[in-house]
Amino acid sequence: MSQDPWLQNYDATCRLAQEIAENIHERNRQQRTGGNPAKINMTLRASLQKLKQNIAQLKEGLLRASSSRRIMQSESDRRQNLIDDLLTREKQLNGTFKGDITEPESTRSTLMVGKAAASGGGSANPWLINESEETKGLTFGEIKQQQQRIIEAQDAGLDALAAVISRQKTMGQDIGNELDEQNEIIDDLAHLVDNTDGRIRNETRRVKLVETKSASCGMMVVIVLLLIAIVVITAWPV
Repeated sequence: MSQDPWLQNYDATCRLAQEIAENIHERNRQQRTGGNPAKINMTLRASLQKLKQNIAQLKEGLLRASSSRRIMQSESDRRQNLIDDLLTREKQLNGTFKGDITEPESTRSTLMVGKAAASGGGSANPWLINESEETKGLTFGEIKQQQQRIIEAQDAGLDALAAVISRQKTMGQDIGNELDEQNEIIDDLAHLVDNTDGRIRNETRRVKLVETKSASCGMMVVIVLLLIAIVVITAWPV
């Protein structure tokens, strides 16, 4: 997996800030020794402008990545902290370049030594670079590897989350299908009950009709018997 372009731009911006710090240190050395720093001042102005543009691009890139959910919130917060550190360093560099801020003393967090120290003609570049305890003592390559491991772990976490969501979606679809089948069964039962109720009403009407006819037939039999009795009585000799 290739490194995140945002992290590549961040590394390049850090290197630019370090280069500016070294050039400021060299400019100040020339001023102390009576040299002419005009050329290096021109370079510093261009570099400071480039640093400002790079930080603006990092901010814009982070905003796009956050709004599109390409990175997790924790990574977004971490990158925002990195940008804040760069903004602080940019302010310090501008102040030091203009002479408003004096160069700090050398510390363990210095990433590179100045050109004067490399040639044995002076001290190491004393510019302070703010860094976390996790990255102290690490080279740029080691920091890149650390950031890459973090990104890979986040990618693995996203893959696991996607798998869980996929399983939940499948379970939801299965439950939906089961509910559809149960609803069809309930509809069939309701239809069967309606049919049975209709048949019961029809049979009830038939029974009532038979009862009515049976009552009528019984009355006719009684009348016929009475007529027969009358005929017999009248025909019987006195």
